[in-house]
Amino acid sequence: MDADVIIIGGGLAGLVACNELVRAGRRVAILEQENEANLGGQAFWSLGGLFLVDTPMQRRLGVKDSFELAWQDWQGSAQWDRLSGTHPEDEWARQWGRAYVEFAAGEKRAWLRQQGIRFTPLVGWAERGDGRAGGHGNSVPRFHVPWGTGTGVSEPFADKAREAASSGSVRFFFRHRVDGLTYDGGTVTGVRGSVLAPDASPRGVSSNRDVAGEFELRAQAVVIASGGIGGNHDQVRRWWPERLGTPPRNMVTGVPQHVDGRMLDIADQSGVRLVNRDRMWHYTEGIRNWDPVWPDHAIRILPGPSSLWFDALGRRLRSPGLPGYDTLGTLNLLRTSPDIQQYNHSWFILNQRIIEKEFALSGSEQNPDITNRDLKLLLRSRLGRGAGAPIEAFKEHGADFVVADNLADLVRGMNGLTEQPLLDYAQLLRQIVERDAEVRNPYSKDVQVAGIRNSRRFLGDRLFRTVKPHRILDPKAGPLIAVRLHVVTRKTLGGIQTNLSGQALGQDGSPIPGLYAAGEAAGFGGGGAHGYNALEGTFLGGCIFTGLTVGRSLAAAL
Repeated sequence: MDADVIIIGGGLAGLVACNELVRAGRRVAILEQENEANLGGQAFWSLGGLFLVDTPMQRRLGVKDSFELAWQDWQGSAQWDRLSGTHPEDEWARQWGRAYVEFAAGEKRAWLRQQGIRFTPLVGWAERGDGRAGGHGNSVPRFHVPWGTGTGVSEPFADKAREAASSGSVRFFFRHRVDGLTYDGGTVTGVRGSVLAPDASPRGVSSNRDVAGEFELRAQAVVIASGGIGGNHDQVRRWWPERLGTPPRNMVTGVPQHVDGRMLDIADQSGVRLVNRDRMWHYTEGIRNWDPVWPDHAIRILPGPSSLWFDALGRRLRSPGLPGYDTLGTLNLLRTSPDIQQYNHSWFILNQRIIEKEFALSGSEQNPDITNRDLKLLLRSRLGRGAGAPIEAFKEHGADFVVADNLADLVRGMNGLTEQPLLDYAQLLRQIVERDAEVRNPYSKDVQVAGIRNSRRFLGDRLFRTVKPHRILDPKAGPLIAVRLHVVTRKTLGGIQTNLSGQALGQDGSPIPGLYAAGEAAGFGGGGAHGYNALEGTFLGGCIFTGLTVGRSLAAAL
């Protein structure tokens, strides 16, 4: 045996599983097709938000939360409906969803602290939902932001793995690409694959795929923690669900190119059962990175509730197409409306006052105050006057931003960013004036204005995320700003079906001896723990929970 356990993938899920195995005295081999600079995977690039339930941070901000409310929200978002027949696709997904909410309301926060992860005082309300009490979305803010952003979550586990490697408990096999699983009498006994040529590219930069040799490794168990398909647009289009209409002709990418879904197809061809592959999570507020790392590199805007959202033809989106409410609901509006399916973009229109308080950018590199654990900079950038430096940089350099002193000039600039001039000044003016008339009173029939006022009732949003209601066209709040938005690929919600121990299941629904799966490759547990919709802050948490579960299961079994 080359190791007790082989882990395919050096991302967060694999590293968490490795940590548990090393603590139990097991020898681990981590195989990663990229170079050493990429240890930590996608988590390193993320904002790092984590879904937690009924925490001291929530209570300090006046939020009343509970397991019961969180489980109600999770079920309303997941909407599992594949529960009939032999070995239904959602059979284990629902059980994993419940187990994760129990973890988030129980052990999770204390366990994270034990691993060296600390949290800022910020608790966000990133996905307010579809407007139904029993529907998609968080009823209360649960998006807890760690110090260090995504690096503050991934690096403690990467450091533990590096330390274990120095003592001989872990062996890293970078630039080793798995091409197949090896079986002996129905039991997975190892992996085989290609050694890729050395490549010293920085983290996230696309690397070569030149084959320099072959390898084969054996172990008592193999863990697939290889991630999803977000960097592979062909795969995204292949599995694009009919319920979301047609995929855009052009999308931007929220993850490095090596997130290619290749290992999922290899598992499928090896007899592993994959389920819910048509469930995926893509954002509609993507902007092209003016300083890209990987091809079509996109950053997602985390918007507050005040910007006005228009389709490509200049019509204000109806609910749930409101900023910060329902990601997939908005994607559905944009991709199933026949007269705009041919277009790949939509628009925010806002002003300087809104961008200063309400725009946040997802990603560790876009939030230097939190990534660098700089409390003074955090308070100055989040509470002071002016937008943060990363946002101003996008406003100045970003290809998707238009700034003007009046609406007529703004519309001319917006039309200059598209192949054809699709927007009509008079139509946009009418809609903005109608909205502006609704902010003069503390009540309104406009659901977005009502949502703004509701948001400001939460202390965290009033301080950090939601501007006081005012007219978009108020000259004192200018200049006006338009942002062209793209669909940005991100997460895979389906994947390898696993039982509650993390064992991968075969086509007959039985566990495959010696094979486990964790993280996005496992649909964050059971092949679809999120169902059709994810509650924000659950992706990194899903990697942690599935990795922890698999690590504990294997430590007990071997």
